[in-house]
Amino acid sequence: MKRTRILLVDDHVMLLDCLVSLLEREFDIVGVAPDGGAMLEMARRLQPDVVVLDISMPELTGVEAARMLFREAIPVKVLFLSMYADVSLVEEAFRTGASGYVLKSAGMDELVKAIHCISSGGTYLTPMLGDLISTILTANPQRSRVTTTLTDRQREVLKLLAEGRTMKEIGQLLNISTRTTESHKYEIMRNLGLKTTAELIRYAVRTKVVA
Repeated sequence: MKRTRILLVDDHVMLLDCLVSLLEREFDIVGVAPDGGAMLEMARRLQPDVVVLDISMPELTGVEAARMLFREAIPVKVLFLSMYADVSLVEEAFRTGASGYVLKSAGMDELVKAIHCISSGGTYLTPMLGDLISTILTANPQRSRVTTTLTDRQREVLKLLAEGRTMKEIGQLLNISTRTTESHKYEIMRNLGLKTTAELIRYAVRTKVVA
C-alpha cells in the first residue's frame, strides 16, 4: 500500500524532530520546513500528499501560507496543527480550504488518525473543538436555528457532524446504520447546495447552516 507523503511545517525545531521520529513509522516524511515561505517552495518541488502546518508562525502565518498554497492550485491537503482551541481560528482555518484542524495537546494517535482521514478525502476536526462549537451554538439560539429545509433527523446528523463525529459514531449515537447516516449527510448537502464533505464541515463550523 502506498504510504502518504507528508511535509511538516513548524518554527519549533524540537517539535519538528519529535514529529518526524513519531510519524515516520506510519508515513513518508518528504521534508520539514521552519516557516511558511520554505513550505511553499518545498510543496512546489516535493508535491506531498499532506502538509501538516503550524497555524501560528512568525512573519508568514500558517493561514496565510495555506492561502498562498491553494492559490497556486498545488494538489495537496492541509492539516493545521495548533495550540489554540479557538472557534474563530478554526473557522478561518477551514475557510482557507484546509481539511483538518488538530490541537497540539492531542495525542499522537489522534494526529495519525487525522492524517489518514484527510489523505483519504475526509475532513477532521479535533473532537474537543467540536464540543466547544456545539456549546456555543446551543448557547446562542439565533445562531443555532437550523434551516427549516432539514428534517429533525437531518438536524441531529448535522449537529453531530459539527461536533466532529465520524459517520460510524453518528450511526451508533442515533441507532441507525452507517449507510443511513451517509444518506442523511448527502441529503443535507443537497438541501444546502454543498458539494463536498469539507464544504459541509466548514459551513457547520461557520454556523452558516443556520438562518
